[in-house]
Amino acid sequence: MSKKHAGATRADQTQAETLRTDMPPSPRPLLQAASLLAGTAMLALTAACASTAAPATAQSPASPTVIKANAAVAQAADLSDPVNFADAQRGFIAAPTGQVKDEQGRVVWDFDAFSFVKGPAPATVNPSLWRQALLNNHVGLFKVRDGIWQLRGFDLANISLIQGKTGWIVVDTGTARETAAFAMAFARQHLGDQPVSAVVFTHSHIDHFGGALGVISAEEAKQRKVPVVAPVGFMEEATSENVLMGTAMGRRSLYMYGNRLPTSAEGVVDNGLGKAVAHGRVGLLPPTVVVEKPDEEMLLDGVRFVFHNVPGSEAPSEFTFSLPDLKAFCGAELMGQTLHNLYTLRGAKVRDALKWSGYLDDALTQTAGAEVVFTQHNWPVWGADHIRTSIERQRDIYKYIHDQTVRLMNAGLTAPEIAETLQLPKVLQDELTIRGYYGTVRHNIKGVYQYYLGWYDANPANLDPLPPVDAAKRYVALAGGIDKLVASAQQSYDAGDYRWAAELLKHAVYAEPDHKAAKELMAKAFEQMGYMAESGPWRNVYLTGALELRQGAPAKGLPRDALLEMLQYTPIERFLEAMAASLNGPKAGDARLGINLVFSDLGESYVLRIANGVLHIEKAAPAPDANATLTLTKAFFLRMVTGGAGAKDLLLSDQTKIDGSKLDLARFFSLIEKAPGNFPIVTR
Repeated sequence: MSKKHAGATRADQTQAETLRTDMPPSPRPLLQAASLLAGTAMLALTAACASTAAPATAQSPASPTVIKANAAVAQAADLSDPVNFADAQRGFIAAPTGQVKDEQGRVVWDFDAFSFVKGPAPATVNPSLWRQALLNNHVGLFKVRDGIWQLRGFDLANISLIQGKTGWIVVDTGTARETAAFAMAFARQHLGDQPVSAVVFTHSHIDHFGGALGVISAEEAKQRKVPVVAPVGFMEEATSENVLMGTAMGRRSLYMYGNRLPTSAEGVVDNGLGKAVAHGRVGLLPPTVVVEKPDEEMLLDGVRFVFHNVPGSEAPSEFTFSLPDLKAFCGAELMGQTLHNLYTLRGAKVRDALKWSGYLDDALTQTAGAEVVFTQHNWPVWGADHIRTSIERQRDIYKYIHDQTVRLMNAGLTAPEIAETLQLPKVLQDELTIRGYYGTVRHNIKGVYQYYLGWYDANPANLDPLPPVDAAKRYVALAGGIDKLVASAQQSYDAGDYRWAAELLKHAVYAEPDHKAAKELMAKAFEQMGYMAESGPWRNVYLTGALELRQGAPAKGLPRDALLEMLQYTPIERFLEAMAASLNGPKAGDARLGINLVFSDLGESYVLRIANGVLHIEKAAPAPDANATLTLTKAFFLRMVTGGAGAKDLLLSDQTKIDGSKLDLARFFSLIEKAPGNFPIVTR
């Protein structure tokens, strides 16, 4: 350990000793911990739900290098793509206009935000991405076939309606209550007023279940005993995927989905899977029917479903399903009209490319007899031959990426080397429906590498490298100072070598975060790379990086109250796990504290103990030797989590009670850190 690190550790230990003797008996640390829990409860896609668009700033025009590169893309493939443009419009009934607002008048969704996406691609957008944006601009209510409709463009994901004997079976519900309710009202306006007879959640991602309470209220669903069907593991994954890492994922999602950017030819144009993510209230309906078998048939409101579980593919909990009597198949998000993510840029566990490919191979048999395949993003595919070709190409691109990456890994190549050199066969490269509009071949290759070999590339120099800022300062010194480094980066920028310019400027900005010339040139390099990107998320990442170099990180983190209707179904253990992962271990030092946490309305209690710099959690009866006991209701706990309860409420509420040492309770929570939801990314 260096002297610097050792000194920091001793200082933390000294501070911990002071806290153990001088901490005032205040409940404020408890509320700080509650705020911490709220931060860790941010699901990654919820980051895209927060409306945090920054003021417009001056942006660079497309450079000659970008114009030339985008022209080459336009010449490389037939982007007119008549088949997919016809399919994207097939069955059109009506399109909505205007805005969807919440109860406070805040805009949740704007149907006219992407009206600028028309005609030829502007110089600042990759023509291939522009094609996808044009296709996803076909929004509204569509008839898929007799008895099946889709609502597309009301959110990132689709809402599908299947006609049952007594009403509609609703497949997925979008992200937000407001847009889901608007979509259902729009469907009733054009198809007639029908009740919801069942709800089907295809998988555990928030853009597919968050709008549930806009489709049907929990009270009505319970009173009418409406089946809510989901794949095995759904509730655990839906409530826990990002609770532990929610703050970091949420912050990164602002980059991936670009929601600080304007919707314009210099900002967000599309997200590959759809236009954007609605930013409203998020809820959840707990499943009443769980599909546990690999293949399971059931009757829902007179319609025969055959569910096929595909866990560990696009989501940890997911199924597809066949509708044999309707000659249709729902591919959920296992398949679509873009290459998907094996590794997602917001951060998540890497997905299994081989398993994903295998499920698609199974789907070739499962779709036998189907005349249409509809998915929960983008548009459907009609016709047996078209269906088979579409699934085969998707199956093969995931397997090709997997197999060829593994082959080159075994030949000793590193992840960046494989990403730089691996080329798809022409038949896969030319297939527009598996282009990298969302995931990309390059970062999926790195995902496969990470899945098998992790972060270490076996070069000893990379085993224990210097941290980025320390290395950056040394690179700047080696270059002869920051001005010389920036001058070199300017030469690379002028030559159109934006990747190298950004690499040089990364060190400059890390070393001197307030150097205006370095930040501005880096912003310009990011913009040019964004203008060339075929992937919507890559474009968003680059352009958001440029924006934050000029304007800084957001002033505050994400709003929490929108999640309350979902968090009520999150098990207490998930929040406590996040608390344990937020304990400041060095600060805790050799502290030994025990706290009983009792939920009076749930009949549950937990014993929380700090020892050896670790917070241990046990679901058990209150420990008699605990330093303090905090009794409260889950409802009050969630108010704390979402920032709706303060210190006065904690002391005066009839839903709370503190026994034992208030001093020790305050000491306990003083050791829990609140993670900032707006930490810097492009600077340090």
